[in-house]
Amino acid sequence: MGVKCALSSFVSDRTMELHRPIGIFDAGIGSYAIVERVRARFPKQDILYFADRASFPYGAKTPDELLASVQQATRYLHDQGCVAVVLASNAPSIVVLGLLKASVPVPVVGIFPPVRDALQRSTTRGIAVLGVRSMVVSDAMQTYARQHSEAGDQVVLVNASALVDLVESFAFINEPERTQKEVSGFIAELRQTHPGTDVITMSSTHLPWLKPYFTTAAPDLVFLDPADTVLEQILPYTSEGAGHTRCLATETPELTLTAFNQALQALGTPLRATLKG
Repeated sequence: MGVKCALSSFVSDRTMELHRPIGIFDAGIGSYAIVERVRARFPKQDILYFADRASFPYGAKTPDELLASVQQATRYLHDQGCVAVVLASNAPSIVVLGLLKASVPVPVVGIFPPVRDALQRSTTRGIAVLGVRSMVVSDAMQTYARQHSEAGDQVVLVNASALVDLVESFAFINEPERTQKEVSGFIAELRQTHPGTDVITMSSTHLPWLKPYFTTAAPDLVFLDPADTVLEQILPYTSEGAGHTRCLATETPELTLTAFNQALQALGTPLRATLKG
């Protein structure tokens, strides 16, 4: 499973200056898909990609823990010269984005489940929003779903943290048979429990990496990626640089920098992360 890389360059030398970079981060590999989308749309934009793997998983954190984690990452990216930051994760965007924006000195763009778009594309007006546990059980997500739906719509919020783990552990690359089995079982159970569902939003930035597995499991369903709105929101902050992308990461004994770089290589990109200083 590879990705097409935009025609801009990757840099690993941390002394090389980036021109008015946009920071993009989440708790791991999920946000790399957003990096590629930005590179393709704005090929001369410099990017600082921060994979804060030491904060994984966002889905297990309380709202206070989640806010503290994304505040620290956002302030770090601001200190590195970023003119705007993309919080490339649905869960903190839903749960704490307002508080985050009020507490940091840099514009922050979030990413949100495309509930309204999903309902418009549904023939049954029955959709499922897949996300991590902290998002789908939050009052903020319940409110968001109500605000973007109408009476009679069926919006099911589904904890897909186990599927996110398949991505962050790189099982989706290294263990495709196991990944397909688990994805197929997950979708089969969802369809049995909510048979009217015909559109599913992949509302964790990790989940679009599983789209080939989703479509194999259910080729008749529509799977939506919530990343599409980010590009328009960052447009006011873009600039003409050299098109460089630098990646920094944190690690834990279980989620190592070496494993992360191996996953980037398997995705077909020459980008390599260095440890956050």
